[in-house]
Amino acid sequence: MIDWIKNINKEYPDFWKSYLAKFETKSNRYVVLSTETTGLNPKKDVILSFGAVAVVNDVIRIGDNFEVVILQYKYLHDNGLSNEFLIESKLAKLAEPQAIQALVDYIGNAVLVGHRIHFDIEMINDVLEKMECGKLKNEALDVEIMHQKLMDITNKSFSLEDLVKHYKLPLNERNSASDDAYSISLLFLKLKTRLGFK
Repeated sequence: MIDWIKNINKEYPDFWKSYLAKFETKSNRYVVLSTETTGLNPKKDVILSFGAVAVVNDVIRIGDNFEVVILQYKYLHDNGLSNEFLIESKLAKLAEPQAIQALVDYIGNAVLVGHRIHFDIEMINDVLEKMECGKLKNEALDVEIMHQKLMDITNKSFSLEDLVKHYKLPLNERNSASDDAYSISLLFLKLKTRLGFK
């Protein structure tokens, strides 16, 4: 009971209040998100970068995109990993709280789309919790689940590469989260049409 009262009276950061206010209206914008992480455990792994692109009215809006590298020096140092990727990348580099804030500002109330998007959301929510914010409120669509539904398959998983090949989409080099976000957006438009939803 005490925790519940504490949460009701909680003073959120301004960027989070602004994000929550956006849900008073419904968005016609989808944000296709790809997250690069150090592993698959939200409790011990960290986010290295985000790539995202917007889809509005069945058009991929290349100019409406988001790309950032997160400076995770402590993690890299503690785990003996190379930070060559961080140093050589020409992308904007931000500390984790600033990167998450910028992402939240970018996505607003859009519907999130991704490949295994619920893992990405869990990783983001983990950071938001450390920042004393709530969890993301966005609806989410997963291209792997959309494909499973279309094919009526529930007992098999599909990598992003599997899906790109299955739908005969162009294979890119997949060097970054943004490359993956673009591939996922092409997949999403194809699946959305075949599943017949607006």
